[in-house]
Amino acid sequence: MITPAPQPPPAHLSHPRRHMPTFDYSFTVPASLAAVQAFHGDTSALKRLTPPPTIVQLHSIEPLAEGSVSKFTLWVGPLPLRWTAVHRNVSPHGFTDVQASGPAARWEHTHTFTPLDSTTTRIDEHIEFEHKPGFWGVVTRLLFSQPNLTLMFFYRKLATRYYLRKQA
Repeated sequence: MITPAPQPPPAHLSHPRRHMPTFDYSFTVPASLAAVQAFHGDTSALKRLTPPPTIVQLHSIEPLAEGSVSKFTLWVGPLPLRWTAVHRNVSPHGFTDVQASGPAARWEHTHTFTPLDSTTTRIDEHIEFEHKPGFWGVVTRLLFSQPNLTLMFFYRKLATRYYLRKQA
């Protein structure tokens, strides 16, 4: 007797794969690759790139390098988001911030710098994240929603262009 091969359960009974949210944003700046690197390597960049009304409280920020650590609190109104980020894959063409501790279950933010010519650089932002269960999951679902991230990165684009123009 031939036994039929086991069949997977119907779609409505199978467990869905976990969806990991991602966010991508790209823009160009009228600046050289070296200027973009210097701007992002400055320990004050996080404060400059955080849109109001969020307030950044820096606890310790190591100069950008492989394995460097940044500890800070983002104040969203009365709500403190304590964060520790470790920098990985640091190169002349970008770096990745990896959340070691913070409000999300997982957060990896990759910044990629691509020179288009000697005076123009494209900045690509890519974020992969997961939410925690409970209260912090609700908070990150609200704060890191697609519309909020789009607004935040639109601000970051304007701020990056402003500060790079000011440095030139």
